[in-house]
Amino acid sequence: MLKFQVQRSIQIDASLEKVYDTVVDYETWTTWSPWLCAEPDAKVTITGEPSSVGAVYAWDGEIVGAGELEHQNLEPNRLIEDEIRFTKPFKSKSKVFFEIEPVDGQTKITWHMQGSMPVFLFWMIPMMKTFIGMDCERGLKMLKEWIETGEILSQTTIRGIKTIGPLKIVGVRKTCTFDEIGLSMEGAFCEVTQNMTQLQLPLDGQAISVYHKMDPKAKIFEYTSGYTVPDSVGDIPSDLIAWSSKEIEFGTHAIFEEMAVRFPAVQNLSIWSIPQVQALATEHIGSYEHLGNAWSAANQYARFKKLKQSKHGTFEIYRNDPQKTPPAELRTEIFLPLK
Repeated sequence: MLKFQVQRSIQIDASLEKVYDTVVDYETWTTWSPWLCAEPDAKVTITGEPSSVGAVYAWDGEIVGAGELEHQNLEPNRLIEDEIRFTKPFKSKSKVFFEIEPVDGQTKITWHMQGSMPVFLFWMIPMMKTFIGMDCERGLKMLKEWIETGEILSQTTIRGIKTIGPLKIVGVRKTCTFDEIGLSMEGAFCEVTQNMTQLQLPLDGQAISVYHKMDPKAKIFEYTSGYTVPDSVGDIPSDLIAWSSKEIEFGTHAIFEEMAVRFPAVQNLSIWSIPQVQALATEHIGSYEHLGNAWSAANQYARFKKLKQSKHGTFEIYRNDPQKTPPAELRTEIFLPLK
């Protein structure tokens, strides 16, 4: 067996006691756990004293599968050691523990997960570590927000398969690391807004980001952020970089591939388009900080339903203006185009 380890940390503006008491109490886990976002109605059962050694937190759902956590060693205000045992869709167990320490007047909590996989699955370990790490990060963000503010501005709803498109957007294509995505997109929207204004292109379309590529091993996104424009807009410079999704007939099957036709860039803008498609739609209400919850839920649902995604880029549409809308009311729709 090949061993792996994942760890993620965050600092919380609260006392050691507050952070420890929250995490050690299994009764709080349904509030901030990253694993229930895809299926908040999954059955959760807690046996024993929720904050004591021997307590068990068990979950069972169609989408999130089934498993349990057990407190095995507790050192108040310093360490929580658990074992996590998955029973569905496959059986495995790992060690999970939280280290808690004071740092600069705040409390730092580090979430560790240690496990193992068969040698023949060695190629999965880098990707698996990335996705486990992303789960830990989502959970720690929600834990921090809940302890510091008493609420978590994130609500995810799977809306099912919808028809979307055709869409054409003018935007800026960027590459960044997972950690940089927020600041990178903020800069991309500033850039595209300035450049479209200079070219007198309309800015009254929907704000949208399209994810072209994701490299879990390198932890890199390649995306385009911009605004939808109607086909009737005829004064888009013809020498913009054009990125389109083309449907090609191959026998009785339709396969989709992203075709890039490069021209000299004008004002660093590019065009991306997609025909009318069927897509899995997922809605997120709340802070953009928690959009990862909706993306995780959408992908879990797609795997559970055995939906096959096309080669179109996945995308998110921001349905209201973050400059005029409170974070709790931000509405984002996520689309996974399907074959």
